[in-house]
Amino acid sequence: MKILATFVCLGVSGGCAWAQDANNLPSAPTPNVATIKLPGGVVVEQATPGALPLSLDDAIERGMKRNLQMELSRQNERYVHGQVLTVKNNLLPSMTAKAQTGTQEINLAAMGFKPGSLEAFGFPPGTIKEIVKVSTTSAQLNLNQQLFNVPAYYLYRAAQKADTAASLTTLNTRGTVALQVGSQYLLTLADAAQIENAQALVKSDEVALQQATASHDAGVGTNLDMLRARVQLQTQQQVLINAENTFAKDKIQLNRLIGLPAEQELKLTDTAPYAEFAELPLEQAKALAFERRKDLLSLQAQLEVADRTRKAVKSERLPALAFDGYYGVLGETQGLYHGVFSAAGKMTFPIFQEGQLRGELQVAEAQKRALQQQIDSLKVTIEQQIRASMLDVQSSAELVKVAQSNVGLATEQLQQASDRFAAGVDDNLPVVQAAATLADAQSRLVSTLYQYNQSKLMLARNTGVVETQYKVYLGR
Repeated sequence: MKILATFVCLGVSGGCAWAQDANNLPSAPTPNVATIKLPGGVVVEQATPGALPLSLDDAIERGMKRNLQMELSRQNERYVHGQVLTVKNNLLPSMTAKAQTGTQEINLAAMGFKPGSLEAFGFPPGTIKEIVKVSTTSAQLNLNQQLFNVPAYYLYRAAQKADTAASLTTLNTRGTVALQVGSQYLLTLADAAQIENAQALVKSDEVALQQATASHDAGVGTNLDMLRARVQLQTQQQVLINAENTFAKDKIQLNRLIGLPAEQELKLTDTAPYAEFAELPLEQAKALAFERRKDLLSLQAQLEVADRTRKAVKSERLPALAFDGYYGVLGETQGLYHGVFSAAGKMTFPIFQEGQLRGELQVAEAQKRALQQQIDSLKVTIEQQIRASMLDVQSSAELVKVAQSNVGLATEQLQQASDRFAAGVDDNLPVVQAAATLADAQSRLVSTLYQYNQSKLMLARNTGVVETQYKVYLGR
């Protein structure tokens, strides 16, 4: 506390009078931070004030950029690409440069050398000292090169295809994200439509309650009519509350899929599309799926990886030829230097490794067969998925037409029942029943329309074009 008081008094000239009004100063404005950077370069987006306008295209685009599955796929693609570079380096020449200098002092007497023993050869005492100091400097350039290595070549080609498989996996994830985001956006639109229908029915039930109350007060209506109207109004209010709660939760889920904070308010700018979908021939759909399905293309790329790996294993019996050498200079630090070099060729081949080579070959062949079986199974699964999606599209299209007709009939029924009640011909029981029928018909129409659009998105996903042609399938 003493330190704080000293700081306040020294903050201005003329004593501590300013400290008395410190609490009355306006607070500093809070900056509007759109993002927060965490350790490791992770960026977390913060909620913006007000509702964020969001179209279906914007939602899918945000999902492609910020969905966690997409980010993990991109990192896996970078990881595989790094491995490809590592394998490629085995075939490239490796050149390194090295330079060193040093001084060392050698005790010849400690090593058993006696200068006096050289007198017999005509060297007087003291010619060679017992302690010798030597300073040397050297520099050299080293080179290593694989001249003939078939396994390394096939491994490099396998790594190249693995890079392609990783890219296809990322594209496959794009399709999954597009389907998830698109379906969630359409579901949120359906929730909004349910809210609008529930609000309209609440207003209609309020009018019916007012009419029942007026009739009761005028002595021409019964208390039962008023109770029925009130029960119907409260029932519809419950439906409205549940619809608003579902809408709020689905918006949170949509925020999660597109990488927005959970508290971010959204304003969906698109409406639920409705367009009849032209039937796609089965054979044409299958051909399109076999050409565009990224999961199938990824498996085919992995099959090529396994095949090239098997060739690399078979080639391990072949000899490998390599070159290793260096050239440099060596000499006293302050004296003369002389060139030094080394050049060596090396050839290696296995002798007593037949068991290991056969085992590795069986593993590689088993992996190749397993991938081929997965490809064959996936082709059958693709046909099954396309057939099921086509059936869903056809049935949901018919359901939408029936639901539209039911809404029209229920609306007409409610109007007639309301007119009869207003004219005093009948009580409000038919009005309550007609209102419930209309509410059910409208709810079914919203659900079937969402089911229809979602089934078209699923058909686009099963043919492998959802991320690029979802607009065509939805009729937007």
